[in-house]
Amino acid sequence: MPTDMLGREYETFPVPEPLQQHGPARVIAMCNQKGGVGKTTSSINIAGALSQYGRRCLIVDFDPQGAATVGLGINANTVENTIYTVLFNTRVDVHDVVRHTAFENLDIIPANIDLSAAEVQLVTEVGREQILNSVLRPLRDEYDVIIIDCQPSLGLLTVNALTAADGVIIPVAAEFFALRGVALLMQSIEKVQSRINPNLKVYGVLVTMFTRTLHCEEVMQRIYEAFQDKVFHTVISRSIKLPDSTVAAAPITMYAPSHKTSREYREVARELVANGVIA
Repeated sequence: MPTDMLGREYETFPVPEPLQQHGPARVIAMCNQKGGVGKTTSSINIAGALSQYGRRCLIVDFDPQGAATVGLGINANTVENTIYTVLFNTRVDVHDVVRHTAFENLDIIPANIDLSAAEVQLVTEVGREQILNSVLRPLRDEYDVIIIDCQPSLGLLTVNALTAADGVIIPVAAEFFALRGVALLMQSIEKVQSRINPNLKVYGVLVTMFTRTLHCEEVMQRIYEAFQDKVFHTVISRSIKLPDSTVAAAPITMYAPSHKTSREYREVARELVANGVIA
């Protein structure tokens, strides 16, 4: 039986069978208030892998930097309607904001710098924590998974994402400073669970940017001590191919399908299906 980098034994996750029908979607918030830990990269590549396994995937770019939008080949500055539009204009149909990408089964709701104003505007809105949830409700039956790519903060946008989500995936870079903020994120998740969304789950902690160094292995051990079986069996290696695929505006599973990092993201996708997180 194979073992992961923490020495845990696990069965190899099988390639999932294609689905005969789609929906309702499982909504996943890709969340960590620390920047540069691989949230957008993981959102794009997990969705890319799942789309190749026949799952209909929607990425909600919920970061004013619009990295997921650009990473899938859409010019964020020329998009007329974005996630910001549907958050505050109830007359706009969310279906009109969804953009199809160049990849089968993979769509995105784009974002750009306009979203940076949302944090202030949400303060005065009625039911401000529930707005994203109501925006996404008409789309749930059309997709198998909706991944919300959160911005690196714990403000009202992130609270909206946690309220709309069924569960959270926490990407954590294999470096000491990346660990420090996770406790704060867990407190935010627990507050949302107790006050707004009691069904919110932590689907897993995904270790990213791993290299075979003593420092990375020590950080891995710390992460496991904190989260135990919530840590994904698969670890995402640091790789130059990831920025290359971003420049090419394609998930790495399509840009370089035989690359080690592609295999790792496909394994994460299979683990999510095998564990029943995604149909």
